[in-house]
Amino acid sequence: MTSRSQPFEQLFFERIVILDGAMGSMVQTYKLEEPDFRGERFKDHPHDLKGDNDLLCLTRPDVIEAIHLQYLDAGADVIETNTFNATTISQADYRLEPIVRELNLAAVACAQRAVAAAEAKTPGRRCFVAGAVGPLNRTLSLSPDVNRPDFRAVTWDQVVTAYTEQVRALLEGGVDALLVETIFDTLNAKAALFAIEGVFEETGRRVPVMVSVTITDRSGRTLSGQTIAAFYASVRHARPFSVGINCALGGAEMRPYVEELAGLAECRISCYPNAGLPNAFGGYDETPEDMARVLGDFAKQGWLNLVGGCCGSTPAHIAAIAQAVKAHAPHAVAPPVVAQPLSGLEPLTIR
Repeated sequence: MTSRSQPFEQLFFERIVILDGAMGSMVQTYKLEEPDFRGERFKDHPHDLKGDNDLLCLTRPDVIEAIHLQYLDAGADVIETNTFNATTISQADYRLEPIVRELNLAAVACAQRAVAAAEAKTPGRRCFVAGAVGPLNRTLSLSPDVNRPDFRAVTWDQVVTAYTEQVRALLEGGVDALLVETIFDTLNAKAALFAIEGVFEETGRRVPVMVSVTITDRSGRTLSGQTIAAFYASVRHARPFSVGINCALGGAEMRPYVEELAGLAECRISCYPNAGLPNAFGGYDETPEDMARVLGDFAKQGWLNLVGGCCGSTPAHIAAIAQAVKAHAPHAVAPPVVAQPLSGLEPLTIR
C-alpha cells in the first residue's frame, strides 16, 4: 500500500466515512452545450460530443473541479474521479478511444486539485480520491439481441483490456483507492477485478479496491440475475476493501439488501443510493432531509462504513447525510466465514 493508503484505511476505523454525490446531475446544472464539450481541441471532431461528461475533465476542468470542491465543502471525505465512462469501450460511442489514458489522468488531476484546495481551507484535514471504474455500456452476460441469446457484443479479453488501460492510468495519476461501481453484470465486474489485480502485479503498487453493485428493482437482483448474496460470493475472492450497493433504488428500497449484505460480508459496507426513485420526468424527488433520515437509520443499525449519494443527490444531500450519521459508530466487520461460498444466480455455501 502507498503512504496515502494508510490514512485512508485509518479513517474507516475512526468513523463512518462520507462519499460524494452525483456528478451527472450536477453537470446538468451548468447548462453546458456542444461547444463546452468540444473546447478548442475537439472543435472539428467528426462526432457529437455533448453528453460525454468524462471529456469535460479536458475541455471544462473548471466545472469538474468546482463540483468536486462543492462535495468536499459539504463534508465528503472521499470524492470519485469523473471517469465513469473513461474506457475505450464506452468512449467508442464518441470515437474518442485514443484519448482514454489522457482522460483518466486529467480526471485524477481535477480531483486532486479539489482535494488540495479543501485541505488548505482546513489545515489537518485529509481527503481522498477514489478512481471510479464504471460498468461499461456492453455486457458479458446478456445478449443485446433478443433473437440471438448466445450473442455477445463484447468479449472477456476486450473488457479486461479496456479496464486494464483505465486502471493503469488511474494508478499512474495517483488515486488513493479504486471503486468498481454501479455493477449490473457480475461478469463485467469480475473482468474489472481481474484487470486491477493484473495492474497491481505489473506496477507493484496496490490501493484499496471497493466494489458497489446495483440492485435493479425490488426483486432484489442485479440485471444479470444474481441475488445480493450470490453477488458477494462471486467477488469475495478479490478480498475487497468494501462492498456495497448504489444507484437504481432510493435508500428506503435498498434497506433489506443493505441489511443482508451487512450480515454476510467479511469487509466494510458502503451505500450510496439515488435520491429516491425516478419520477415521471426522470428527476429525483427525495430532499436532503429525506435521504439523511433513511441513511441515518442505516448508520444507527450499524450497517455502514461508507455512505454518500448517487443519481439526483447534491452537495446539500451529502451535507445532510454527513450530519445524520456522525453520531453513529461504523459497521463492525464480520469475522471470516470458514466455508466455501459458491454462486450462480443464487448462493450455495458448502460448510
